[in-house]
Amino acid sequence: MQTILEMKGITKHFPGVRALHNIDLDLREGEIHALVGENGAGKSTIIKILMGVHHRSEGEIRLYGKPCDIRDPLHAQSLGLGAVYQDVNLAQHLSVAENLFMGSMPRRLPGIINRAEMNSETTRIMESIGVKVDPRAIISTLSVAQQEMVAIGKILRKTPKLVIFDEPTALLTTEETEQLFRIIAKLKADGVGVLYISHRMEEIFRICDRATVLKDGEKVATVDITDVDEDRLISMMVGRSVHDMYGIDHCEPGEIVLSVENLSRAGEFHKVNFQVRRGEIFGMFGLVGSGRSEIVHSIFGARKPDSGRVLHNGEVANYRNPRRAIKAGMALIPEDRKGQGLALGLPITDNTNMASMELISSLGVLDTRKSIGTAQTYVDALQTKTPSVFQLVKNLSGGNQQKVVIGKWLAAGSDLFVFDEPTVGVDVGAKFEIYKVFENLVKQGKTLVVISSYLPEVMGLSDRLLIMYEGRQMAILKKDEFDEERILRLASGIK
Repeated sequence: MQTILEMKGITKHFPGVRALHNIDLDLREGEIHALVGENGAGKSTIIKILMGVHHRSEGEIRLYGKPCDIRDPLHAQSLGLGAVYQDVNLAQHLSVAENLFMGSMPRRLPGIINRAEMNSETTRIMESIGVKVDPRAIISTLSVAQQEMVAIGKILRKTPKLVIFDEPTALLTTEETEQLFRIIAKLKADGVGVLYISHRMEEIFRICDRATVLKDGEKVATVDITDVDEDRLISMMVGRSVHDMYGIDHCEPGEIVLSVENLSRAGEFHKVNFQVRRGEIFGMFGLVGSGRSEIVHSIFGARKPDSGRVLHNGEVANYRNPRRAIKAGMALIPEDRKGQGLALGLPITDNTNMASMELISSLGVLDTRKSIGTAQTYVDALQTKTPSVFQLVKNLSGGNQQKVVIGKWLAAGSDLFVFDEPTVGVDVGAKFEIYKVFENLVKQGKTLVVISSYLPEVMGLSDRLLIMYEGRQMAILKKDEFDEERILRLASGIK
């Protein structure tokens, strides 16, 4: 098996910071090679060096044994390197075909684009990876998954030798992820080298051949996937085991805080019943389309249920809008924290205080000192990694963004926290920090409802677990009743 890429002694300095130190990495034809590590480990810097965005400070890059100096992104593409990012980088106002052929559109006559040829070739490329999409469709009208497939098609048109996938499944459903894995398997069969980056350990162990582990800008090891297990790989990344990650202290549950009685909404969920107690972590699990998120959105007032009722702290709480739920002490940390939980272009100060402005203002005038003080309080309490409370939230890592969302609700005085996919797009080290936040919340007498599609997470954290299937409540299990096979059967509609 021929080696495509060799990186030897790669070091990268930024002003005042050493991002990478003496990194060695190699990638073979037909290999899927995982690059793993916490946020800040150096993964993104390596990608940017390979794609010509950054230039190495020291070290050597070889492609097929020949020294190579990657000058810029266009040069990287000409060398057969391509990258698919979590945030797909396409021209949203152009068609699928125009994106695939950008910069090299075929001509019938000088100045006249041959759109028939362009559309026909686009259809061929997309169908070669099992994707049916109208080549004339405008990118902005496509789903996230379709846009990602177009980005892959754009790379395949240039017959790549090496493709980088950076968190490619973060916004995909289970079915869309399976389609992506089929495409990656085809690349592997065609002899293309794949560098795969993901925080999801189950993906690493399912599709990858080897893994290189980074920590604090240095290489820890390169291992064959068959020679390690998840616990060992995580230990190399963060210095603790999987068991330790979920081993948070739990509290003895107190009085009932939330009671859901026969809650129904047509086409989404039917006659859901459960109670959650103070100091409890109540988990919700189900496959895509099971109705988990729709239930909590109805409880929070974002969707109106057709029937049933909700009691919050003993009082009827069929909230007509989220504002009323917030005022009553309920907090929703949404799955899409960037789109629904944060104002990315604003600093931590504004994000922390946006749900409790009345506490830091008088007669409509904002008290800047209080705003800064509140933000600093929760940055310190949650150990958010940031240069200052004036840092724009978009510049924080996923785990630290999640801490800002939690800080927002703590500042608002919330007592019931609903977490929908709390660690999506978060590295394993930051996951542990978020789990410790959970531990501290329940110690303070807060109540947590945690929705997760990652079964080890929801089993490891929950005191009790509600399993849903296509809008139907299948069971509520206690901790000592948790069994992975049983839970998966229930989530698949089998009692």
